[in-house]
Amino acid sequence: MLNFKKQILFFLAGFFLMLIVSIFDWRFLKENPYFILILYFVCIIFLVGLFFFASKTRGTISWYKFGQFAFDPIEPAKIVLAILLAKYFSMRHVEMYRLRHILLSGFYVAIPAILILKQPNLGSASILIALWVGILIISGIKLRHFLALVLLALVILSIAWPFFLKDYQKERIVSFLSPKLDPLGANWSQTQAKIAIGDGGVFGQGFMRGPQTQYGFLPVPQTDFIFSAIAEEFGLLGVFALFSLFLIVIWRIIKISLKSYSNFAKIYSSGFIIILISQIFIHVGMNLSILPVIGIALPFVSYGGSGLISLFIGIGILQSIKTH
Repeated sequence: MLNFKKQILFFLAGFFLMLIVSIFDWRFLKENPYFILILYFVCIIFLVGLFFFASKTRGTISWYKFGQFAFDPIEPAKIVLAILLAKYFSMRHVEMYRLRHILLSGFYVAIPAILILKQPNLGSASILIALWVGILIISGIKLRHFLALVLLALVILSIAWPFFLKDYQKERIVSFLSPKLDPLGANWSQTQAKIAIGDGGVFGQGFMRGPQTQYGFLPVPQTDFIFSAIAEEFGLLGVFALFSLFLIVIWRIIKISLKSYSNFAKIYSSGFIIILISQIFIHVGMNLSILPVIGIALPFVSYGGSGLISLFIGIGILQSIKTH
């Protein structure tokens, strides 16, 4: 009940900030690159500060604690990075044939991604990389450059496995590839998630009546496995309603992008869509066991103030693009 009350406060705060941001003219961001850089470096400072001032929670150091509340600087960093990449590529989209623009934009992404990986938080780092790659594709990256990036990514992954990934991250990936290897250990959470989804059927068990969710078999049902909790208690119809709402939001953003005359607005809108779709895909994939568990929240649904408020601010910028 405490988390529910806190989430209501987060929603009200986020909605209010969305209205405030939507009043301001978005062209201020387009015309003030130094302001965007200031926001970027503030995010970097907060990410670095986690290693000195944050306490470890569930194996990661991702939150600043303030009494009953916590702040995750990763969430606003996603929105700020979408703004920065929109500004960078809107100025250079006709020069995408130059490799240096790809490398420099990758440098902007690499700094926060490496800091997030060191927490360790593989899921959020994956979202930043997906955002960068998605915007590169939208901006018109050449095929040979894209293939070179794929090859580089494979090399980095092969190096990261023995030197950078933690033992529990390796266990999650191995258990995902071989589910029968450790059914009561690393693969337990995904097994319970699939049971919860199957229990929901078409109409669901009813609100607050899902046995997997209510009796503690489903781990962290308010965050990483909230999709399974929804499927169990509201069934296939509830899942259909949830995806319908997501599609409405994404379609509205696409319409804003198509009607925008500015490349900055188009790229930012596309970046925000990439953030939403990548998080939805990874979260649902984790719950369905088609992806390993890497700790990604479901946008606008999972418990957490930092993510919800940051998304509302991102929506506020989109609303400003629409109205101005």
